[in-house]
Amino acid sequence: MSEQRVGGPRNLVDLSHPIRHGMVTYPGLPGPEISDHLGRAESRAHYGPGTEFHIGRITMVANTGTYLDSPFHRYADGADLAALPLDRLADLDGIVVDAGGRRVIGRAALLGREVAGRAVLVRTGWDTRWGTEEYFTGHPHLTADAADWLVAQGAALVGIDSLNIDDTDDPARPVHTALLGAGIPVVEHLRGLDRLPPAGFRFHAVPAPVVGFGTFPVRAYAVL
Repeated sequence: MSEQRVGGPRNLVDLSHPIRHGMVTYPGLPGPEISDHLGRAESRAHYGPGTEFHIGRITMVANTGTYLDSPFHRYADGADLAALPLDRLADLDGIVVDAGGRRVIGRAALLGREVAGRAVLVRTGWDTRWGTEEYFTGHPHLTADAADWLVAQGAALVGIDSLNIDDTDDPARPVHTALLGAGIPVVEHLRGLDRLPPAGFRFHAVPAPVVGFGTFPVRAYAVL
């Protein structure tokens, strides 16, 4: 007898880039080093006949792949990954703001959207350049007035499918400063936002609860 899922079928949409050995997420940051700590052949000496296991090792900076920024990333006294409440990271009502074709995304692109308590995902289409040199230059980003509006309206989380939510030519990083200062987590390097409807889905992006870390990769996904 097959098991029936309560509530009917669900569609799960993966919104994260896979992490691969040596890949570059952000210019100047080293790519992850992925190797074996214990290979399958070596493990056979520790277990019974026909039994083997693999234990991997990864060395990487926290800003690798699709990752989430907590307030600690920007502020020394801000909440780190372990201190973030799950209701800011999981099972959030989500909306997609279509900003395709815009490099500078200001407050006007957000007006009229109900963002309070929601995950606001900004779709730029920049994720199609992932893995190319083009991804690293001229990326779409939010403006300071857009960030201030999101804070004032009470957004729960803000994500973008681009290199950075800020203009990387501005060393002040006003968008990170405003959002993280208000306790609003940021997810960068999303992908596949074109597969989501404008609203009516649940968003999840939970990092490992590492004490003393402000950023870590996530397996971001939406439930339709």
